[in-house]
Amino acid sequence: MISRRTFTRAVGLGVGTTALSLGAASHAPAAPTVAPGAHTAFPTLKQVRAGVLDIGYAEAGPKHGPVVVCLHGWPYDIHSFVDVAPLLADAGYRVIVPYLRGHGTTTFLAPTTVRNAQQSAIALDIVALMDALQIHRAVLAGFDWGSRTADIIAALWPERVEALVSVSGYLVTDVPAQRNPLPPKAEHTWWYQYYFATERGRVAMETRQNRHDLCRLVWEETSPAWDFDDATFERTAAAFENPDYAAIVIHNYRWRLGLADGERRYDRYEHLLAARPAVTVPTITLDPALDPFLATTDGTAYRKYFTGPYEHRVLPGVGHNVPQEAPTAFAQAVVDADRL
Repeated sequence: MISRRTFTRAVGLGVGTTALSLGAASHAPAAPTVAPGAHTAFPTLKQVRAGVLDIGYAEAGPKHGPVVVCLHGWPYDIHSFVDVAPLLADAGYRVIVPYLRGHGTTTFLAPTTVRNAQQSAIALDIVALMDALQIHRAVLAGFDWGSRTADIIAALWPERVEALVSVSGYLVTDVPAQRNPLPPKAEHTWWYQYYFATERGRVAMETRQNRHDLCRLVWEETSPAWDFDDATFERTAAAFENPDYAAIVIHNYRWRLGLADGERRYDRYEHLLAARPAVTVPTITLDPALDPFLATTDGTAYRKYFTGPYEHRVLPGVGHNVPQEAPTAFAQAVVDADRL
């Protein structure tokens, strides 16, 4: 087993990483690295009842090691971390990788529960998961929906977060601001968000072949340099067969645009998030240089929201699905954030 102190000497950064740091963690670049796609499956898949869900999750590493919770985005699943998890497990971490609500084997306990995907609901799912697994504190690391979820937990429940790795920085949704048009090029990049606002888009997500092909297209557009094969996509596409998948995805994007209501029971959390709370825990933010959603990769647009120990890294040649495209760099960020 590789200790956390010697982890950086074992794996290095794995990609050409540019660090813009404040109180940066030290790291010593060296080989070997893990190639993307080196692993295809998790050795252990489990289920646990937590909150309103029966959550499916992968687990790796020693049972009593320090915990890392890795959070995926859309249209992805736990396989985004299939190469990251073994690296962190070998470094002594207990790695938990849950399917978010509506994905894979995560199901609702009651048929009457609203299929709600507003940001605070998803964050509370992960807090409930930590409670169910008796995890008081963990490093949270995510991208896309996973970054947003990790950011929210770090901002509202910092006592539960040892450190944070957030791809694309501060992603807490500001619903009123979402109503304002973006520059045309940025709006074009978000085409599927507006598609999902229509009934045509909803039907497409409910139709297996259309859903499959739409998600595949998003992978290709948002990770232009990632040479993934059919088998890699199909392993993740299996998670889209969840009976609540379409409802969760459609609600998430409609809610963000102010086109769908949330639930009253989450109002107090959304009120707190509307104030744009700062993240005080040690944080490393990652900006993939080829991600079309990023207006900039220097982190200045969201730097003010991170007030604790902080480092920013740019990942050249990497697209939106950072942990699967650059697993060594992502794992490195987790270990370094834990040492900030």
